[in-house]
Amino acid sequence: MPESAVPESVVVASTAEPLGSVGLWSVSIVVLLGLLVADFAVTRRPHEVSMREAAGWSAFYLALPVFFGLWLWLDFSGDQAIEFMTGFVVEKSLSVDNLFVFMLLLAAFAVPAAVQQRVLLYGIAGALVLRGIFIAAGAAMLSAGTWAFVVFGVILFASAVKILREALAGADAERDISTMRSVRLLRKLMPVTEDYHGTRLTVRERGRRALTPLAVAVVAVFATDVVFAVDSVPAVYGITEDPYLVFATNAFALLGLRALYFVLHSALAKLVHLNHGLAIILAFIGVKLVLHWAHGIWPGVPQVPTPLSLVVIIAVLVTVTLTSLHARRTTPAGSNRSE
Repeated sequence: MPESAVPESVVVASTAEPLGSVGLWSVSIVVLLGLLVADFAVTRRPHEVSMREAAGWSAFYLALPVFFGLWLWLDFSGDQAIEFMTGFVVEKSLSVDNLFVFMLLLAAFAVPAAVQQRVLLYGIAGALVLRGIFIAAGAAMLSAGTWAFVVFGVILFASAVKILREALAGADAERDISTMRSVRLLRKLMPVTEDYHGTRLTVRERGRRALTPLAVAVVAVFATDVVFAVDSVPAVYGITEDPYLVFATNAFALLGLRALYFVLHSALAKLVHLNHGLAIILAFIGVKLVLHWAHGIWPGVPQVPTPLSLVVIIAVLVTVTLTSLHARRTTPAGSNRSE
């Protein structure tokens, strides 16, 4: 097909212009770094996080994307605001499952309560770096051709099938930390101390530098971030093709995870059907991506509008939350999350 005959919908799925100005990117990155520095300052002195502190920070980080969405609506367009909020809901729902894995890792490493938030913060910082790399790679793939939509769709659908099979099989969520390749490699490279040393990642012991268990836990968390980034970034590209909006949804969803972890710590185990819902959401977005690619070639193929995507995603999350609460009331005490 000649270049002049390529349908406009193949090139840009959104009706809005991409938010790609250097100034906007620069300001956003500076603000993001400032929030990370503030979080590191808060966790500088090890302490157990109270519910009041966690709820306050969670409210702050939930208010930020709401104001950002309003700003997009007023200064740019309603389409971009809806794309951002839909992408944020997807990312936040995926991040809750991310938190559950963090909870398992912190328990497996017996991380003291006073330094748990520091481990989470390192994990969030690492996740932001990884998402940035994946977002850039995704943008490059999309600029190379519409085949990227099919690739993203297949990745999401395969992930959905894997998650759903594990959920239906009741796979045990507990994992053997010693089998993780990153942890085994780290322990081969450097000795690891028996005890934690506050928030320190390394100490000098018997005349040589050694890692603390905190450093090993951070590496394990960072390794899981890679897996989540593979699902997360294509999922948001299924909502919007604007790299800036993909970046913004990931940043806003990740920044509040540290505080949200302590708010939802007891509730996470009650979301027994969360993975079922996430599998449905990923499969839905995967189909949406393939339909968008097909529409560019055969205009008669329908597309899924972003407002409808938002309605479907919220409906799935509400449904699995209600079914999870019902399942917990009818399940004997002592059952695990995967049952």
